[in-house]
Amino acid sequence: MLVWTALGLTLSLRLALALTRNGAERGPSASAPQGDLLFLLDSSASVSHYEFSRVREFLGQLAAPLPLGPGALHASLVHVGSRPYTEFPFGQHGSGAVVQDAIRAAAQRMGDTNTGLALAYVKEQLFDTAAGARSGVPKVLVWVTDGGSSDPVGPPMQELKDLGVTIFIISTGRGNRLELSAAASAPPEKHLHFVDVDDLHIIAQELRGSILEAMQPQQQLRASEVTSSGFRLAWPPLLTASSGYYVLELVTRAQPGVVRRQQLPGNTTEWVWAGLEPDTDYDVALVPESNERLVGPQHLRVRTLPEEAGPERIVISHARPRSVRVTWAPALGPAAALGYHVLYGPLQGGVAQRVEVPAGHNSTTLQGLSPGTLYLVTVTAAFRSGRERALSAKACTPPGERSRVPTLPDAGARGP
Repeated sequence: MLVWTALGLTLSLRLALALTRNGAERGPSASAPQGDLLFLLDSSASVSHYEFSRVREFLGQLAAPLPLGPGALHASLVHVGSRPYTEFPFGQHGSGAVVQDAIRAAAQRMGDTNTGLALAYVKEQLFDTAAGARSGVPKVLVWVTDGGSSDPVGPPMQELKDLGVTIFIISTGRGNRLELSAAASAPPEKHLHFVDVDDLHIIAQELRGSILEAMQPQQQLRASEVTSSGFRLAWPPLLTASSGYYVLELVTRAQPGVVRRQQLPGNTTEWVWAGLEPDTDYDVALVPESNERLVGPQHLRVRTLPEEAGPERIVISHARPRSVRVTWAPALGPAAALGYHVLYGPLQGGVAQRVEVPAGHNSTTLQGLSPGTLYLVTVTAAFRSGRERALSAKACTPPGERSRVPTLPDAGARGP
């Protein structure tokens, strides 16, 4: 009897181990978040070999604990250089450890820093089934940069956000904060990190949690990309093209009797409302209509941002031979604008300089000017939508005081 009991326990243990091993080989469970995660790595010659190795190690550590595998997250790595280069496509590596090894094995490509070209390439990769991308899953881009680019990044980055891609940006400290804040997903304090290359490990856990949060399927009607004149709505697939349609209703609290309606096919999962009033509360209703099953409506209230009006008046004061005070109105708070940049340079030609001013402030003192010189000063307000509004004025510094040179007595002169 004891022999049969021991034999039964042994078989049970072997069966349990086999089931555990099979479960591990199958990868993450069905409840794991699903999505396509693309790492965009600055691999150009502007990055030193040391910085590249540190960033590469950081991305590997970031990816290792993620639930990567079939039915879960898929990862891809693209290099920024003279031309974009795919290190590995989506779905090629089935676990975080394998992805970590693949990132560590990546070699620096060198060349120019054509980030805008790489972003256009990334847009295709994120939605191309030939590259392993999947439809209907969240898309996340993690861009690590030293702050410089040989071509514009704003337009291609906005196209990615318009397609619903969540943008995380990690700058090693030399990037323009206003420009990167506009490029990252909102809010920038959650999606933009300025970290020294040797301290990247500090943000790894927080960034990993934000990525997983962005990958979670959304079950409710939600708004994003809110501007002064519109916003984007998105919702989960509640119907199909053959099972019904949606009716979107939009109404302002100031005019409850005026309703804007839009009918959409059942396979639609997003819509952009445009041409709206700034600084206004809107009530949105998503009404699924289906003869096959009852799906309740969803409601949401969205407030548009204040009007994106840039500086309307610039005042030059406290003029000194080497400095002037620049004040503008109105002053826009952080809810309306990301901040300002003030560009100034000699009107007759010379090197232009730039000063960054945070939102909520409306003045700055320009230092290091030349006496008796006419300057052109341009104040630009940068908004979260990526738009900018600018106004220019002239500022003239007074001549500097001439130094008095004492008169030396004549060597041949004699006193009384």
